[in-house]
Amino acid sequence: MFKFKGGTSININSHENQNPDPIVAIYPQKAAEDAPYSLAEAGLRSAIFIPADFRFGLDGKTPVVLVPGTGSFGGEAFQHNFAKLLRGSSFGDPVWLNVPGRMCDASPKNAEHVAYAINYISTVSNKQVAVIAWSQGNLSTQWSLKYWPSTRAQVSNFICLSADFRGTVNAWGLCPIPGTVPGTPAVWAQTRNSKFIAALRSNGGDSAYVPTTSIYSATDEVVQPQFGSFASALMKDERNVGVTNCEVQVQARFTPAGLAYSHEGIMYHPLAWALTEDALTHGGPGSLTRINLKSVCMHRKAPGLSLLDATQTQALSGWCLKSILLFTPKPWREPELPIFAAAEETTYVPEVIDVVVPPVPAPAVAEIAMPGASSA
Repeated sequence: MFKFKGGTSININSHENQNPDPIVAIYPQKAAEDAPYSLAEAGLRSAIFIPADFRFGLDGKTPVVLVPGTGSFGGEAFQHNFAKLLRGSSFGDPVWLNVPGRMCDASPKNAEHVAYAINYISTVSNKQVAVIAWSQGNLSTQWSLKYWPSTRAQVSNFICLSADFRGTVNAWGLCPIPGTVPGTPAVWAQTRNSKFIAALRSNGGDSAYVPTTSIYSATDEVVQPQFGSFASALMKDERNVGVTNCEVQVQARFTPAGLAYSHEGIMYHPLAWALTEDALTHGGPGSLTRINLKSVCMHRKAPGLSLLDATQTQALSGWCLKSILLFTPKPWREPELPIFAAAEETTYVPEVIDVVVPPVPAPAVAEIAMPGASSA
């Protein structure tokens, strides 16, 4: 819950929001090249949560669309990290997506919400937006940029937190072999050999469409492999739009910020926030050369976040897993792709992985309550 002026409590996880009609029609298509939506516009629009103090770009801040990961609504995913940081900043003004089903339904449907939100918020704000996504939210964003080309001109920055652009081998734990165990649709889509990942990465989809900053942890317990040239979060830059890939253990080596961070931990990581601030204030991807790495990486969490914020963020893992396990219906194999994606020639072949996966990070409390950690 957020409390606004007058003490009114707001359900930040609502997906039944009353948002005004855009001045310009963006549905069923904003551009002729856009893929068709399978979901009704009313549902796509109502999933966008716009805080009461959102200024629609009138205060000079960049509107920011926050996209959550599997098992979460945007409100609960970002309340104690990026939503709080952006609301206290001088450069970003956040809204977020609360997709019905907590992003557990078929991934192409989740991506429709992102495509619509980008065009909706940029239209009502009359300004480019930034997109900050966590986990599966990154796949949904990249899918929307690929199949809804109208979104590309509307996005000034894409900030990726713990992305799994190549899927994750750990998804096989919940969806091992088609036809043997039923699994959550979005988890099927995030296995390393899924049809969804192959479609996304084919024909240039593995390369950035807009300036992109990808931040990830080698000790991610959800997405693996997530280090070196095998990192699932790595984004290519064949279009020369500008890409920064940041494995925090590499860039923050021998500092507190270079220790073990979990899948959720990247959302309170000090370098993740520093790169986001740099990207949104300078344009283009976040630049490591413009950041005082020595100063930033001496902390375990971003300035402006408390130990409680970090603990609450870390607690997401349990809630997300519960949502994934309880979601129904669970198909016995990966859902079929939309016709527009299924008809595309597949040019991507998953890499053969023959590497040792780093150990799972230490428990959450040990991770965030390090000696010398600062609340600043």
